[in-house]
Amino acid sequence: MTTLRSVPSGDSPEGTGGRSPAADPPDEVGPRLAELLRRSSLGDEQAFAELYDATSARLHGLVLRVVRNPAQAEEVTQEAFIEVWRTASRFDPARGSALSWLMTIGHRKAVDRVRSAEASSRRDTSYHQQTQQVDHDATADAVHTSLEAQRVRTALQALTPVQHEAVKLAYFGGYTHTEVATMLDLPVGTAKTRIRDGLIRLRDAMGVGQ
Repeated sequence: MTTLRSVPSGDSPEGTGGRSPAADPPDEVGPRLAELLRRSSLGDEQAFAELYDATSARLHGLVLRVVRNPAQAEEVTQEAFIEVWRTASRFDPARGSALSWLMTIGHRKAVDRVRSAEASSRRDTSYHQQTQQVDHDATADAVHTSLEAQRVRTALQALTPVQHEAVKLAYFGGYTHTEVATMLDLPVGTAKTRIRDGLIRLRDAMGVGQ
């Protein structure tokens, strides 16, 4: 496997092939990244190096927004690209863009890091705080929240694949409409329409307002 570079601080990383996404017409970026992923899945280290150079700054920016720690963000970004190298063969262009696939891996790694830090912090709390009795109202609230989450998961299955992906990124991933549009390689207006239509269908599936 190729040695990963340090995460660049700029927004326009130079690829080993002398090109960056900004150098390509917008309608060529997605196919080029998909092709680099395909070649990476075959063990092509040159293709992986180009993929890294073309996307690392954007992925690092997303990770940093989640973990809010520059040093940890760089570590998580490197971990994400290691997973990309190992699992590139799992990328399916029929299910979404290459950039969206990469960003999803980065976001998941960042969330895992945050959760790990939170779990460590909880372990450091006092025995009294960990074992204090939970009153009935708090228990009831927890059960209610769990049931609501199950209703949402069930309702999401009623959405089309494109609606599901857009709603998941916007309302469960915490991305803005502009970020969702970028990750899905869509115009902002189209991304907003998919999110809106998905929410309407989600509301209907859950029987909200009925």
